[in-house]
Amino acid sequence: MTEETTTPEAEDLREETAADAPEVAEHDAASGLQAELEDLRKQLLYAQAETQNVRRRMEKDAQDARAYAATSFARDILSVADNLARALSAIPPAMREQEGTKALVTGIEMTAKELENVFQRNGITKIESIGTPLDPNRHQAMVELPSDQPPGTIVQEMQAGYMIKDRLLRPALVGVAKASEQPRVDLEA
Repeated sequence: MTEETTTPEAEDLREETAADAPEVAEHDAASGLQAELEDLRKQLLYAQAETQNVRRRMEKDAQDARAYAATSFARDILSVADNLARALSAIPPAMREQEGTKALVTGIEMTAKELENVFQRNGITKIESIGTPLDPNRHQAMVELPSDQPPGTIVQEMQAGYMIKDRLLRPALVGVAKASEQPRVDLEA
């Protein structure tokens, strides 16, 4: 329907003729009801759309809460994984073969393996860093090191990084290759 703009004189004339012709009054009432009906339909559609959007947001929030509920706990337990890795790397090869310490070393290795399995079951994965280009979304560059690798390539990992599903749990602390220093050419000589 199109809205017509009317002047006060036209309104007065319409009201005078409406008193003599009941069908004009009925038409005016029907037009008013039709406009009100259209307005209510629009409001209903907006309300339905808003309800659907709220439902989708709530479903996504609930799904995220289920998927990432253990994030804080997982972040805290990463230090345990780091300490186990440090303990295993600190054991000299000769000590690994001694009868008195062999069972202890095996126990630490089994504990580290079980922790790795628990991480895997819960969607926690280690970020592979060495040899890859620096990704500021996954890595935190701590130092630039001279290397034969292209600049920006990760050449050292100081602390492993982890992801929980598709989110960063902890960035990997890395050293990256720096650009080789080119000898300066003195053009003024």
